[in-house]
Amino acid sequence: MKPLDDLFVVDLSRILSGPICTMLMGDMGADVIKIEPPPTGDDSRQWGPPFVGGISTYFHSINRNKKSVGLNLKAKEGQEVLWKMIERADVVIENFRPGVLDRLGFGYKAVSKVNPRIVYCSISGFGQTGPYRNRPGYDVIAQGESGVMDLTGMPDGPPVKLGASLADIVTGLYAFQGILLALLSRYRTGKGQYVDISLLDSMVSTLTYHALIYFNTGRSSKRMGTRHPSIVPYECFQAKDGFVNIAVTNEKQWVHFCKVLGFPEIATDPRFEKMKDRLAHYDELKVLMDGVISKWTRAEVMHRMSEVGIPSGPINTVAEIMEDPQMKAREMVYELIHPEYGPLRVLGIPIKLSDTPGALETAPPRFGQHNREILTRLGYDDAAIAGLQKHEVIAESSPL
Repeated sequence: MKPLDDLFVVDLSRILSGPICTMLMGDMGADVIKIEPPPTGDDSRQWGPPFVGGISTYFHSINRNKKSVGLNLKAKEGQEVLWKMIERADVVIENFRPGVLDRLGFGYKAVSKVNPRIVYCSISGFGQTGPYRNRPGYDVIAQGESGVMDLTGMPDGPPVKLGASLADIVTGLYAFQGILLALLSRYRTGKGQYVDISLLDSMVSTLTYHALIYFNTGRSSKRMGTRHPSIVPYECFQAKDGFVNIAVTNEKQWVHFCKVLGFPEIATDPRFEKMKDRLAHYDELKVLMDGVISKWTRAEVMHRMSEVGIPSGPINTVAEIMEDPQMKAREMVYELIHPEYGPLRVLGIPIKLSDTPGALETAPPRFGQHNREILTRLGYDDAAIAGLQKHEVIAESSPL
């Protein structure tokens, strides 16, 4: 048993934010039907190299545990197929620009009249309301407009985009949470509702204390590299063989940190005794810290800090963390097998449930791989399916 068993999800989303959400739903047992437009499906299938089985690793990373239907929604017959899915669906999720599905006849008002129990989630760049409603949005746009990019990078350098697509990912997580909350409400009331999630809202929400700094001082935080605006030291240091993070967040840790570095006397130096003092005299303190830590290896730093209970950790490459024994122990690397293109290593499920855990069961699908299976479930016979294929209402890529 998985938490979302028997939940029927019609997934009209593509690229990253929506597919992240529906992948999590599929991991937890939902029956996710990914609707993809002919002739080649979700644009991200082509976002490579690298490719596995002719499909980009980008697509593979966020589309496991789903079934693919290649469906032309501009055709009347294709719309009829979608309506049959919606009639039995628990959730519809889409990330078109606001108004696109309304013009096709599949906006929330139309869908909720047919199925009042539906939970309908729309993801967009700027939300369904406000002056920016109709603007297109992508991850990098949201990172920039949210203020996060202005906080990221070195003090004397330009703004820097985060290496991971954080705006898309956080938005997908909020969409997942919003859908689950709406389903909980439906359990109590019997009625579905609309869930409106935007990239910009999601990214702005990550500002947390930076927003409160502005609200209370009227000043915007500045780029500080890996430093923290309120905690010292809480940052990246260069060791002999790479980089390492150290986090000293209270006065007890500060005393231990000074002893480990070999200058216990500075723990009570008026320049550094309290956090506010360390912030005021950061440049002087940084020279002292770098002078010691730069002579140690990453392993030595972590060992010495661990002995006195100070959090520390290496700056890993992607390769290092993917091969780390902790990831193996936490089942965060998993291998799926597709019957056509073979084995595929993917990331595991970060949500660990004791009684009803999720499961990684099926590899990301080939475009249109499940046309026949889903249409048969909807009541179409072989002749009707053949007719839809002949008139290019449904499409699929050729098996390998």
